[in-house]
Amino acid sequence: MTSRTFAAIAATAVICASSLAFAQMAPAKMADTAKGKALVDGKGMTLYTFDKDAGGKSMCNGPCADNWPPLMASADAKSSGDWTVVTRDDGKTMWAYKGKPLYAWKNDKAAGDTDGDGKLNGAWHVARP
Repeated sequence: MTSRTFAAIAATAVICASSLAFAQMAPAKMADTAKGKALVDGKGMTLYTFDKDAGGKSMCNGPCADNWPPLMASADAKSSGDWTVVTRDDGKTMWAYKGKPLYAWKNDKAAGDTDGDGKLNGAWHVARP
């Protein structure tokens, strides 16, 4: 093999390792639900977006956040690709996907439930990958 072939193999390995590391770091994953593909948290619970959120800011605070728990981010979480960290009104951080903060719905009882879709006159939506 030539040194050019070795360089190509090494570059491919680095790209694959970087992609794998990010996939392992993603705060949510994709799963099948009754409403199609959706983002879900580590327990498989469906995540949602809220139409009133704008500019990467969460508008769901106080009692709203009791009903729609934010997908919280650790203090050392870093934005990467489509995943960003949003600072909430209380100073804590949460995850957003493509600029939209992500939430669970307290009345979803099992992994893959989508009861929150369409709530508040259609303002809540299943988060799509």
